[in-house]
Amino acid sequence: MSEFDDTNEFEPPSKSQIKREMTALQDLGAELVKLPKSQIEKLPLPEELMLAIKDYQRFTQNGAIRRQLQYIGRLMRKVDPEPIQQQLNVWRGQSAQATAQMHRIERWRDRLIADEFALTELIQSVPGLDATQVRQLIRNARKEEAEKKPPKSSRALFRLIREALEARGQTDA
Repeated sequence: MSEFDDTNEFEPPSKSQIKREMTALQDLGAELVKLPKSQIEKLPLPEELMLAIKDYQRFTQNGAIRRQLQYIGRLMRKVDPEPIQQQLNVWRGQSAQATAQMHRIERWRDRLIADEFALTELIQSVPGLDATQVRQLIRNARKEEAEKKPPKSSRALFRLIREALEARGQTDA
């Protein structure tokens, strides 16, 4: 035998490994069926898988649901799960990019509430933003903070900033 024995270089995956991978794909399919229709349509899924997910959401009997979920798991074997998983992570806020974006929005909101001149900078950064609405939300957020009330306006300000940045396609404001 030579010192360059290649017989063990490539071993096929074990049955247990294959089963773990298939279970992971079936779990990913189970996550997909719980998504709203609008999000499912944004995913890069083949037509057959889309139809299977829509059928699953239509079924009511437990046996039919279980069989459909297994079918979805089989269809998932033909799909690259990585882009789907990445998109799900973004929607759940688990991706680094989504987390960074959320922190940027929080910083903007905090600056707007704390600094009188931050609004001018935000409006220059995001043209088309309704300054009157932002001013009103800032005023209400400051009042709620002073009166120790729940931060309803602060949350609304966060949503407004997020929507404005997403509409402009800005992720590094």
